[in-house]
Amino acid sequence: MTTSERVQMHGHILNSGSLSLALDEILGAGGDYVLERIDVGKATDDPSSARILVRHEDPEILQRILGRLQQFGANPQEETDALTEPAPADGVLPEGFYASTNFPTLVRINGKWTPVANPEMDCGLVVDGDTVRTCPMADVQAGEPVVVSATGVKVDIEVESADRDEQETVFEFMNSAVSSEKPQALLVHRIAEGMRETKEAGKKILWVGGPAIVHTGAAPAFCDLIRAGWCDVLFAGNALATHDIESAMFGTSLGVDLSHGSGVQHGHEHHLRAINRIRAAGSIKQAVDAGVLTSGIMHAMVGADAKFVLVGSVRDDGPLPDVITDVIEGQRAMRAEVPGLGYAIMVATMLHAIATGNLLPASIPLVCVDINPATVTKLADRGSAQATGVVTDIGLFMEQLAIELIPGYRRTQA
Repeated sequence: MTTSERVQMHGHILNSGSLSLALDEILGAGGDYVLERIDVGKATDDPSSARILVRHEDPEILQRILGRLQQFGANPQEETDALTEPAPADGVLPEGFYASTNFPTLVRINGKWTPVANPEMDCGLVVDGDTVRTCPMADVQAGEPVVVSATGVKVDIEVESADRDEQETVFEFMNSAVSSEKPQALLVHRIAEGMRETKEAGKKILWVGGPAIVHTGAAPAFCDLIRAGWCDVLFAGNALATHDIESAMFGTSLGVDLSHGSGVQHGHEHHLRAINRIRAAGSIKQAVDAGVLTSGIMHAMVGADAKFVLVGSVRDDGPLPDVITDVIEGQRAMRAEVPGLGYAIMVATMLHAIATGNLLPASIPLVCVDINPATVTKLADRGSAQATGVVTDIGLFMEQLAIELIPGYRRTQA
């Protein structure tokens, strides 16, 4: 016996390819569909709509298909209240839980559509009275009512990209496949405009950085941006902070002299000695206050009273005393900084960029900068649809951005 439900799609479902992707998802999951109705917009800016009957023999699999379809903007047609089940244990979601997206989401409670307070992908949805929030699996408490199935859930995937403005045709080109041939100066100019608009709106700017910021000589420009107030929060690992501090103390990064680009005797020990000095001081801030650390990115962050969250990995040496070594606690610390964010820039880091992208709602413009096109595309491939990619040298990008944002900018020493 086949079960079925109808879903509706509305928006630029043809130009974006979301209708085709939704139909492929149904077939790929072993289901079937009937495209009952499609209304195509006449003008370029006109939305289109479609009604699809989705079928599968197994009602449970059908609900999973319906949940996955919502990432393409296909929502159940029937308006009924969301179904919930209590979490069976701490850190365990009920079987058949609804897996959230990072798009704006509505849940129907007692006949009223309620917005999810903090959209985040790959979480459960917990109903708390008249409110709904995303909840990571590890944080759910036994007995909390968790939404199961896609019934009573709507997702809106029409999210503005970081580059979209009146010059629509120009920036449709910007949002095409990642390429190093795009006009970098124009991209940097638009990023600077987005950062200014974020500050004018009273929101925070998040940077996510990798150690290549130091290796490529981009640290001085980044320090100037920090001191000028263009970085409110920094997410990074042990490596960025370590090699920044190594550079400040020894003039090397990974043992390579940054002024000459050549290795130095015993340079491979420098990062360990830098870590050891910070551990002896107690923390990065205490090292700054004591005059042990007198320059660099982390020194600038402390001086600007900006927030940084360092989360480690199994590869870390030391690590620095500020590094959170429990990854679940690290996620929580990063997640705590998401409220109030209005713009995110991810530079020279793939794993930290993907981890951060998983935490951010799709409404926050996100820019990923790397010399490697694969790093830039992987972020969008993993669900951060709002990501704009810039393929360029990190040092040149930082310099150009500083020129855009800091009046009369001249590069200083970190």
